Amino acid sequence: MSQDLVDAKTPLPRPEWVSGMNVEGAYWRRAGMLSEMVPLDEYSLLESARRMTGLTDMGEDDWWEPFGVLLKSLEEEAQLHMVGRLAARSEILLWLRTRLKLIDLLNRHPEILEQPVEKPIFIAGLGRSGTSILQELLHQDPALRTPLFWEAYFPVDSAISGGTDAAAKENGHAIATQWTRIVPQIQSMHEVDGAIPAEDSTLWSFTFISDSIMSLYQIPSYHAYVNRADADLVYGYHKKILQALQWKAPGRRWFGKSATYHLTHLPTLLKHYPDAFIIQTHRDPLRIMSSVANLLRTFYWQRSDQDFDAPVFQNLLVGEATANLLNGVIDVRNRIVPEGQIVDCRYQDLISEPVATVKSIYDAFGMRFDEAAANRIRDYLAYKPKDKFGRHNYQPMAPDQVRQNRPYFRRYQETYNVPDEI
Repeated sequence: MSQDLVDAKTPLPRPEWVSGMNVEGAYWRRAGMLSEMVPLDEYSLLESARRMTGLTDMGEDDWWEPFGVLLKSLEEEAQLHMVGRLAARSEILLWLRTRLKLIDLLNRHPEILEQPVEKPIFIAGLGRSGTSILQELLHQDPALRTPLFWEAYFPVDSAISGGTDAAAKENGHAIATQWTRIVPQIQSMHEVDGAIPAEDSTLWSFTFISDSIMSLYQIPSYHAYVNRADADLVYGYHKKILQALQWKAPGRRWFGKSATYHLTHLPTLLKHYPDAFIIQTHRDPLRIMSSVANLLRTFYWQRSDQDFDAPVFQNLLVGEATANLLNGVIDVRNRIVPEGQIVDCRYQDLISEPVATVKSIYDAFGMRFDEAAANRIRDYLAYKPKDKFGRHNYQPMAPDQVRQNRPYFRRYQETYNVPDEI
């Protein structure tokens, strides 16, 4: 299932059923009825979520402003087709239901918030720098735990059942894999499955401040809002979710990962988790930017016919903004992150010598790594070789773009000995 995406203006092929639904939706839109058929207004969404759960308490009102920003940007900027509009409504209802159920659970069991989350491990790096495969390899360790996609979709169901809710697992897998039915090419770029580790930002989508939501819709005003929002709120709720998930299933050490968010919010992360251990992943930024742009373009195509040309993504095509971000992380690390709490992981090392690379991480954090641990990694990689679902082919930067952008990253690449890939 390989693909070539060399021109951002060339549409990906869609399954016939998706194209058919979107054609019908276009007729309803022209008749002025699509928003009535699939409403995305605050009242309709809230009433539906409350009716579905039988709950009304949303907790603090810190979710209300970002919720409104999201809805406004979806209507004014996202250019959703029929399938995209249905997806948006179902996703938002899921997040609202999660919030209602979490507040209810914490109100009934305040002891959940008394549990410590000790020495969590966070993978922090730019997207496409090896964060996902590293998370999957750490997931092979029975002493470690990371939220799975089905738990990110149904965290309260997992919390109450101690991680054994069969219906929630099945429904979570159905939600995750629905996107591969809409755009099958996604599997060659980023594996989708309800039982694999989830991005941390998926876990806190119910706050409506999430870069996971940013990856779903091309909505610049919402993206700008998230980028300036208070990360205290995000990490506060993230910790509550971890506490809830470990409530009836304690004993394992938490780890998680985020593409960029953890990296750009290290001070707040350490404020909420002062004993956290951090793994920063590294890869040639010029290779990363091309891959991320292609991945996002495909995600947005699930929900809209809009070209991938919003100004908010200019930093994916011009390296200075990304270089400033990475240089800022160097400065923050030097200033506030204790040396023994952070380790570096190069993409090339992880791919070429996965066992030795993971062992070096364990050694740096004083964790036990034996032959059984090495064999678990070997077995997993044999089950899931690189390009198992097809090769993710995309157009890298042209030579003149490389010459223009490479100097921006000199400090970053020299600091962490990151080799050029293009």
